[in-house]
Amino acid sequence: MSSRGTGAEIKAGPRRVLRVGVVGAGVMGTNHARVLAGLPDVSLVGVVDPLPAHRTRATDLTACRTFENLDDLIAEGVDAVTIAAPTHLHHEIALACIAKKIDVLVEKPIASTVEEGREIVAAARAAGVTLMVGHVERFNPAVAAVKQAISGEDILSIAITRVGPFPPRMSNVGVVIDLAVHDIDLIRWFTESDIIEVQPQLSSAVAEREDIALLQFRTASGVLAHINTNWLTPFKARSVTVATRGKYVMGDLLTRQVTECFGFKPDGSYSMRHLPVGHDEPLRAELIAFLHAVRAGAAPAVTGDEGVASLEIATRCLETSAKTAAAPPVRKGPRRVVVG
Repeated sequence: MSSRGTGAEIKAGPRRVLRVGVVGAGVMGTNHARVLAGLPDVSLVGVVDPLPAHRTRATDLTACRTFENLDDLIAEGVDAVTIAAPTHLHHEIALACIAKKIDVLVEKPIASTVEEGREIVAAARAAGVTLMVGHVERFNPAVAAVKQAISGEDILSIAITRVGPFPPRMSNVGVVIDLAVHDIDLIRWFTESDIIEVQPQLSSAVAEREDIALLQFRTASGVLAHINTNWLTPFKARSVTVATRGKYVMGDLLTRQVTECFGFKPDGSYSMRHLPVGHDEPLRAELIAFLHAVRAGAAPAVTGDEGVASLEIATRCLETSAKTAAAPPVRKGPRRVVVG
C-alpha cells in the first residue's frame, strides 16, 4: 500500500508550462477547468463535451475554448488531460489519450468494471505515461490531519459516515460506487493494508439501485472498518473516527474539525485537543499533485492500481449482496412440533 502524501506535502519541481485539457464539462469537469485555469505554469487548452449547454457553461466560467470531441482537443496539442466524463466512458477516453502518450488523471471510479480499470493501468504502464485516479477525499485537509494523527499508531477500528439527500443528478450507479468508493480508498490509505473481508448490507428504498449501504470490512492487518452511507438523510454529513491503542481521532470532513483523545487513565479520564487543519481546496491540491507527478515523472499520489483495488472492493460488496439476496429465504415462525 502507498503512504505517499497529498498535494500539501509536495515540493516544487522544475517548472514548465503544461498544456492541459479537460474531458467532460459536467459539474466536476467544470470545476477541473476552473481550477486549472487559475494554476501557474498551466495552459488550459480547452474542455471537451458533446453537449452545447455544457460547453457554454465551461466557456462562461473559464473563458477557455471548448471542443465537441476528443480528437479536436488532442489535435491542439496537450501534455495531460483530466477525465471527468461519465464513468462508462472512462475506459475509451483514457485508452485514446494513453495511445497518444498523454498523461491522464481519471476521476473515480477509474472505470465501470475492474477489468476495464486493469486495462487502463496496463496501457499506461506500457506507454510510460502518468496515470492518477481522482480520489479527491484524500486531499481534504481534515482527512490529511487524521492520517497524520494516526501515523505510526496501532489502528484497531475505523468508522466512516457519508450520507446526504438524494442527488439531483441521476446516474447509473448506487451509493456504493458513487459514495462508498471514496471511503474504501480511505480505509486502504489509512491502514496501508488491503481489505480481505467484506460484509455488505444494501437496500433500495426509493431508488432503482441501492441507496442505503452498511458495509463492514476487515483488512489484512486486522483492522475492522465500517462505512455507513445513504441518499436518505436530509442533510449532508461526512465524518471519520479512528480508534488506535493510544488515541481516538474524530474528523468532520465538512467543517474540517479534527479532535484527538489521548492519555487514557485507569479511572476513565483522558485528555482532548483540536488538531490543526489546513485550508486547501481538495480539488486544487489534487490537480497540483497530478501536475507535479507529470512534471517530475514521479509516481502519482493515487496510482491506477490503487484505483482498481478500491473499485474491486466496491464491486465485491455489490456482488456479495446480490448473492445473499438470491439465497433461499430464511424460514420464519415456530418449528412444527410433532407429537408422538
